[in-house]
Amino acid sequence: MNPKDVKDTKKKQGKKKISSPPSPSPSLPPSPTPNLDGWLEIGKIVAPQGLSGEVRVYPQSDFPERFEVPGKRWLLRPGEAEPQPIELLTGRYIQGKNLYVLKLAGVNNCDSAEELRGCKLLVPESDRPELGEDEYHVVDLIGLSVFMQESGELVGTVVDIIAAGNDLLDVELHQDEQGEGERNNPNPKSKIPNPKSVLIPFVKAIAPVVDLKNRRIEITPPPGLLEVND
Repeated sequence: MNPKDVKDTKKKQGKKKISSPPSPSPSLPPSPTPNLDGWLEIGKIVAPQGLSGEVRVYPQSDFPERFEVPGKRWLLRPGEAEPQPIELLTGRYIQGKNLYVLKLAGVNNCDSAEELRGCKLLVPESDRPELGEDEYHVVDLIGLSVFMQESGELVGTVVDIIAAGNDLLDVELHQDEQGEGERNNPNPKSKIPNPKSVLIPFVKAIAPVVDLKNRRIEITPPPGLLEVND
């Protein structure tokens, strides 16, 4: 099975002496929140390439044509809410670095390429290349309920796909309404923090049924797999 198309930062807190209260910083207007409903993120521009305006892109898509076939793409700049169209002129893959080098229309020097650092490349969600047998779009797998095939017991919900030798389903384990986690939660109306999850290999032998229509995956895990993260 092969899912297609789909950061945490940690700051170290140091100690410092403050001889007087700091002056309040002027409040800045909040940045607009991007509305990406109906869009698929296919990559992120990470750096300029050379002096002619090419850019390096870290891909978040398994479809090479997203980066190699000329045509319209959309660019979402940091701090902006709406993507803007941009024309892809050429693209090539850098072997061994998992990067593409793209030439975009109107980006003709290193300075203009540098201005695109951190921008996301998008395509409309409706623009989905045809898939082969046992291939799935990541966006279609996120949110599917996972059940034990033999018993019908609900295991949990797919919250992410982890790229590995065999892709892994990151499944947030189901908790009964009166489960242990909720009984220990001081505020029962709040979401239980850090719910347990388990990684399930997305292979035919373990996930033999993927029913997109009914939003479910049925699994036949080997003994101990679901307890691996306990």
